[in-house]
Amino acid sequence: MRLANLIICVLLVACTRERVPDEGFVRVPGGRIWYARMGDGPGTPLIVIHGGPGSGSWGLKVWSALGDERPVVRYDQLGAGKADHPTDSSLFTVERAVQELQALRDSLGLTEVHLYGRSWGAMLVEAYLATNPPGVRSVVLSSPLVTTAQWERDADSLILTLPDSFQSAIARHEAAGTTGSPEYAAAMAEYYRRYVTRQPRRSPSDADSARATSGALVYEYMWGPSEFTSTGTLKTFDATAWLANIRVPALFLAGEFDEATPASTERFSRLVPGAVFTVILNAGHSTENDNPDVLLATVRDFLRQVEQRGR
Repeated sequence: MRLANLIICVLLVACTRERVPDEGFVRVPGGRIWYARMGDGPGTPLIVIHGGPGSGSWGLKVWSALGDERPVVRYDQLGAGKADHPTDSSLFTVERAVQELQALRDSLGLTEVHLYGRSWGAMLVEAYLATNPPGVRSVVLSSPLVTTAQWERDADSLILTLPDSFQSAIARHEAAGTTGSPEYAAAMAEYYRRYVTRQPRRSPSDADSARATSGALVYEYMWGPSEFTSTGTLKTFDATAWLANIRVPALFLAGEFDEATPASTERFSRLVPGAVFTVILNAGHSTENDNPDVLLATVRDFLRQVEQRGR
């Protein structure tokens, strides 16, 4: 009996131990990207795509919670996180990032997927869907940038809610090109506190890792040095024409205090036939950090509904 009980205990420990995610590298044009597959549920896999560009996928670890229902794949795009960090700026294009996503699917055999993109990741999903890729069952555009022009207009309106000293610092240093100054950094920190990350970091170690491996080169080349104004290659980005052609179930999300404002996000959602729009309460742009329980539950329910309708 003692031996039998011991075997049972060992089996229980093995079954309850958290599964170590599969991870590895995929070769893409310009280098290698890194991925982690979290969970092994029977549902259609979900690919979660990080923001930035260049932020890396550290902040998307929370999506492992959905691994009981489906595999969840996060990946670091070229120039971010654990992926290779080339210095050839010709690689930092929307078109190559679209190819990169397809290469990930092909390498991992992800013939059918749900796609979740946040911020820049949502921009990438928008561009990817414009290529009419097969096997996409649904999309979630979380805190999305749909047009750079609207993003800048929203940023201008949110800056006006800051104290006058911060407003003048932002205007002065952007005009002078001195966005690296401590005064500008202080103003941007206040903006971030209100509209980006409103709650203390749930995982300070992941935040440190993200900062240490961030793709600043990618971000500044594609967006620019300022959060509020694009001077890079994305300064004319506009995905509105692509949205009307989305023919799969779509969910748009925005934090209650998001810099991708709920008003703009809802308006963009109306361009997609049948799309659903939801506000994640008590959250800024960093919904994974500020209110992950509601975010995860909202997306879990959406994916379940999509798959139930497909039966």
